[in-house]
Amino acid sequence: ACAVRILDGVCVEDAGCVYRAFPCVKSLFGRLNSDLSCSRVLLPIAQFYLNHGETAAVDSECVWRCVFGVLPAECFNDPYLAHETLSFIRANQLQLHSSVPLYTHYFPSLLKFLAWDSPGLVSDYVDVLPSLVTAGTAVELLHSLLDLPCLTAALTLQLRSACFPVSEPGGRGLSSLEAFRSPAHRGLFLFLLRGEAGSGDTMDRLSVLHDLLMEAADWSRVIQSAQSVPVLLHIYFNTVTTRLLAQLVLVLLERSSLLLNIPKYTAEIHRVFSHHLLKLCKLHPSLVVDQSRELLEFAGTTTNIHSKEDLYTHVVWVLGEYLSVSFDSRCSVDLVTSCFEALEAVLFEITSSGSPSPRVVTSLLSALAKLASRSHDLIPRVSLFLSKLRSGAVSWCGSEEDVVAVVTRGEELWSLLKLPSVALSVLTPPSLATSPRWHRDANATLPPRLRTLTGLTHTR
Repeated sequence: ACAVRILDGVCVEDAGCVYRAFPCVKSLFGRLNSDLSCSRVLLPIAQFYLNHGETAAVDSECVWRCVFGVLPAECFNDPYLAHETLSFIRANQLQLHSSVPLYTHYFPSLLKFLAWDSPGLVSDYVDVLPSLVTAGTAVELLHSLLDLPCLTAALTLQLRSACFPVSEPGGRGLSSLEAFRSPAHRGLFLFLLRGEAGSGDTMDRLSVLHDLLMEAADWSRVIQSAQSVPVLLHIYFNTVTTRLLAQLVLVLLERSSLLLNIPKYTAEIHRVFSHHLLKLCKLHPSLVVDQSRELLEFAGTTTNIHSKEDLYTHVVWVLGEYLSVSFDSRCSVDLVTSCFEALEAVLFEITSSGSPSPRVVTSLLSALAKLASRSHDLIPRVSLFLSKLRSGAVSWCGSEEDVVAVVTRGEELWSLLKLPSVALSVLTPPSLATSPRWHRDANATLPPRLRTLTGLTHTR
């Protein structure tokens, strides 16, 4: 390794030496690339190829397949190699993007380092992950991040299966290990352990995979892996390009119910999804019209309220906030009406059976009022429900505190909807009124919509 680094340094200083040194380095790679005990020598060789491969006009694909594909797959539990590989990527990101653009194709292998040792490597991946997000890998990478705990479990089972034959006691007793060895489920685990992107899809069988790995949910290594996912998701969503947003919204909704059942993991992922759904829709409101069918389908499914309350309330909020012609000229009256009817049906269903969360109820009420303010024919329908709230017909509330929260919101909205033109300006203000500049204007007091709302709600 030291000799290769010295040769690299000499060739950097004197490009004329490249042609003399390259045959030696190439021969060395040919002898060592199949010997995993010499894996630490391969990174200096890769650095040499990266620095001088273009000058020597040699094909370097076999080097990158070995360094980014084979080594992480075979030596994922080598902490030194993991650190050195990630340091190599961090130090050469610009060169890799320009000279080896296909290195992102090997992200499934590179994630194995993280899956095995999340606490020690997550800080490295914070720097490396943005370079792996491309138009060709973004969607698959998001799925892989969400399934990182599953990958950790699969790597654990792979090692255990190799170390303990079926005939030994250590090779029996785990149902997940038996599933790992079963030909019936081999395809699922092979997909998890794949070395390259674009080599299959198991979305339709993810629930089966999660059932097979259920007992792994309390393994310490799997829990540590799950704890790193929210951090990396924030990095991912802050990196992804605009043209992929529509696909990402679909993935958020689809994967919200397809996660390995680890304590607190699902809630944390839903929290991240909610945060970035709001952020994406605020930056690109037309997404709500583009994905209105999927968003309405999600919001119209009452089972989502109980299992995904945080995400559900955020979906309802973006529908009420951005399904407006002021954000997208394609937003027709029919679309507003269909959304209103879907949310109205949910509201009646949850208030007629059980004790719904006041947060969900107030979110639905606000969304319905916003939609009604944009199509005045809908105002009597929501006003009827709001008037019942004012009369105290809230037997479905679980506590006095819930009653106060729901009734107060109902009275505010009912007062607004009595004046449709005012309701429209308050509930769907122009972009100037929503831009956060009021605190910068020394001549401005409270924003007009807040003053109007306060005056109306205090009028009896």
